[in-house]
Amino acid sequence: MSSPRHPPPPPPARVRLDDVAVHDGAAAPAYARSVAALADSLARRNAAVLELPAHDAAVVRCALESARAFFRGRASVYVYRAGRTLEDGELSPACMSDAFRCLGKAARVALCAIARHLRLRTDVFNHLLDDTPLPINEVSSSELLVAYSHEQLQSGQAPMGFLRSSMPEVDRGFVTLVASDCPGIEVCDPNGHWYLADGGSGPTDLLLLTGRALSHVTAGLRPISQYRASNENRASLTFRLMPHANAVLGCSPILAAGHCIGQIHQPIPASQFMDDSCAEEHAVSSRLEEPSESQGNFVSDPSLRSVLSDPLSGAFLEDAMVLSCGHSFGGLMLKKVVEMARCTICHGEVDPASLFPNLALRAVATVVKMEDDRRLFHNAALRKRRKDVTGHTDVPKRAGSSKDNGELVLDAESSAPFKGVQYPFVVGERVLIMGNKRTPEKFVGKEAVITSQCLNGWYLVKAVDSGESIRLQYRSLKKVMELQMQALAFLR
Repeated sequence: MSSPRHPPPPPPARVRLDDVAVHDGAAAPAYARSVAALADSLARRNAAVLELPAHDAAVVRCALESARAFFRGRASVYVYRAGRTLEDGELSPACMSDAFRCLGKAARVALCAIARHLRLRTDVFNHLLDDTPLPINEVSSSELLVAYSHEQLQSGQAPMGFLRSSMPEVDRGFVTLVASDCPGIEVCDPNGHWYLADGGSGPTDLLLLTGRALSHVTAGLRPISQYRASNENRASLTFRLMPHANAVLGCSPILAAGHCIGQIHQPIPASQFMDDSCAEEHAVSSRLEEPSESQGNFVSDPSLRSVLSDPLSGAFLEDAMVLSCGHSFGGLMLKKVVEMARCTICHGEVDPASLFPNLALRAVATVVKMEDDRRLFHNAALRKRRKDVTGHTDVPKRAGSSKDNGELVLDAESSAPFKGVQYPFVVGERVLIMGNKRTPEKFVGKEAVITSQCLNGWYLVKAVDSGESIRLQYRSLKKVMELQMQALAFLR
């Protein structure tokens, strides 16, 4: 007798974009149900499908046909950014500006719906995004990836810069929208199972995925989507909603809404966050290219990390306990389960006396935590090395210290670490915000504390009186001690 076949997993929820758009009747039951369905699909399937209205669907269909015509059957990729001027001789597929505007609007609607489900204001993340409309002479931080793939990719003949179908991908932005004329996107669900996410979608439907930046600003409440391409004969549009360069990614709205925040989710400048994510992706892709190491590389899987973490505090389950129903919990969620005397997954009754340690889960969580600590230390070392190099390039050239091609060579006297003038402050130091014409007036003249050192002489500082953070360059700051000495000298 053949074993019974398990039913296929349910596909991602399909939600009409108009139903989750903020409008005058946003508190209506239909809006609440649509927002809940969208959030539930992201939690259970790490993806959702957005149905576009008729006029937006026509724009996406036109852009997909334009992509096929532009590439003329040759596998290739084109990246479009609003506000960027074309270089001499550069061509662009037609309808890209309309498609960028259409998909950008849909991505913002999805982000507002996610914020609403987390009990936040729908516009709580708007200050992290580009201004709309985009100011003149400013290039958008978000991007539209236009691609056409062909069967030749299956034989390993991928063009430069094109992602191989076997390599999983995680985006660094807030949300990602994918439209394609043929199904072919597989997504990894929270249980680590890959499934075809756009199997029932048409060319005018958008597959919604979530990225690293959204996971950070929501303190891990919205996990990261991991996806890969499985069909290599299709045209696709991939829109990535990214934070603007001067944004600071923090979790203060999540904390204000009553959610718990783990210590790993600290405020960080978007530029530094993107640098760290890029370095991590490069390290992961390098390991994936080596078969002997990639077979055991389970630590980089974000779905596994979410399974091994406490959903409330974000801490790894190094204190995991297993219930009589078979489910395991740790950290703050374990305390909640014990207080409720009921499992939050299957709703079965819980007897505190029946709990016993889940030694296997604790061991795996410990290993993943050690790998995370090692990666964070490696990224910190990379940032320090980059800052040291930046400081060295500011050293004036001396006789015998440079080559003819302009490359800087340090002699024995200058081989010691050099601290460039663009980093005159250290973390924890008190400064006075002098500001410039672009500094908000409420910060000018305030005392602040250096909380983080960014690239190119920028610092993240926190105002002492209000606790608000702002990213400023060293020229806008003065040491409090230095000002006090100047005042004493003046009085004398």
